[in-house]
Amino acid sequence: MRPHAGLVPDVVWRPLGAGDLAYVAALEAQIHAAPWTVGNFRDAIAAGYWASVGECEGRILAYGVLMLAPGEAQVLNLSVVHDARRRGLGRALLRRFVAVAIERGAEQVFLEVRAGNAPAIALYAAEGFLPVARRADYYPGSAPDAPREDALVMRFALSRPAVEGLRRGDA
Repeated sequence: MRPHAGLVPDVVWRPLGAGDLAYVAALEAQIHAAPWTVGNFRDAIAAGYWASVGECEGRILAYGVLMLAPGEAQVLNLSVVHDARRRGLGRALLRRFVAVAIERGAEQVFLEVRAGNAPAIALYAAEGFLPVARRADYYPGSAPDAPREDALVMRFALSRPAVEGLRRGDA
């Protein structure tokens, strides 16, 4: 995987902490139609999920949660604030998730994305994720009377050759 040319400089990646929960939940409510709550983030941390924030000049611009299980990982949340999109933060966080999954011995990484979220799907596909299933009517509509939306399930296989290439920076 090559570095993204538009990466926001001076982003510091750190664990999501208890002191971040209210702020991250407020960002979540601005970003998503069906946002995680403070309790959802708190439960994820308590369960031992890998949770991270990307911060620049004291402001959280991106955050996410990765669940690790024997042999696999699942991206549960990957979010970038609206005014920081298209600058490489989502890609950087996704690559951090994949690196953690490799470190922990995962053989594959899964994620779900709204079927209509073309920019996210393009990012995931560019990073090697392939669609493997579709969940009908999985997400609530983006407005109260909007129809529900399908989820696209995507998978990134961490085959031995691919993992070695990632470690060397070949991909």
